[in-house]
Amino acid sequence: MMKYIIGVLIPFFGTSLGAACVFFMKNQLKPRVQQVVIGVASGVMIAASIWSLLMPCIEMSGHLGNLAFIPAAIGFVLGMAFLILIDKIVPYFCLMPDSSECKPCKEMMKPKKKMKSISKTGMLLLAVTIHNVPEGMAVGVVFAGVLYNSTTVTFAGAMALALGIAIQNFPEGAIISMPLKTDGFTKKRSFLYGVLSGAVEPVAAFITILLAETVTPVLPYFLSFAAGAMLYVVIEELVPEAKQDDKTKLGTIGFTIGFLIMMILDVTLG
Repeated sequence: MMKYIIGVLIPFFGTSLGAACVFFMKNQLKPRVQQVVIGVASGVMIAASIWSLLMPCIEMSGHLGNLAFIPAAIGFVLGMAFLILIDKIVPYFCLMPDSSECKPCKEMMKPKKKMKSISKTGMLLLAVTIHNVPEGMAVGVVFAGVLYNSTTVTFAGAMALALGIAIQNFPEGAIISMPLKTDGFTKKRSFLYGVLSGAVEPVAAFITILLAETVTPVLPYFLSFAAGAMLYVVIEELVPEAKQDDKTKLGTIGFTIGFLIMMILDVTLG
């Protein structure tokens, strides 16, 4: 049982390590470095969505024959819709909050759209925290599949997904803690908030595992739901930031590296 607990906590460790950057770096990550790490995170999440979530979902639905795609399609659309709803509730956030060229940031700074009750960095913290929920669900779903003896999900594959999400959580932790320090928070407090932003992941994972015992028949829908939610984050938020400066192609290079890393992990371990 301990190995499952450690596996579920791996993504949280990734966020915590990223948040710890506040102790070692004087300023925020340089824009070009951010492009690379966000590109890597995008590649990792897309590969994980395909090999760790959608493919096992379709394999679990093999008894449906030519209609095996239906659970994957339904769950995928619901995952996308869930994140669309979240983005309607929580103001759009930018992974480079100090960028003067970011159109969403410019829009938020207009008087009619400015929120008096929460700072821009606070909105970033809130949005990242909420968007960590489906990632925690994704980890919980694959480990639930292992616990309940699914033939299409292996422990090694579940660990590969957890590690992949931890890789993409590293820049998220840094992107939370560094701006907080710039806003005047102490290093310790900035680190704490960065860590807390990722704490929802293991909570969501454990809840999903507990619920999965009673909803095993719909496990494929959970897998594809998590895939849809993760891909929404990539398409809507990560890729635009990674491609902000098309002259360098650093985002594309980072994406390629991240995709290859996660693909190799999923295929060799899964």
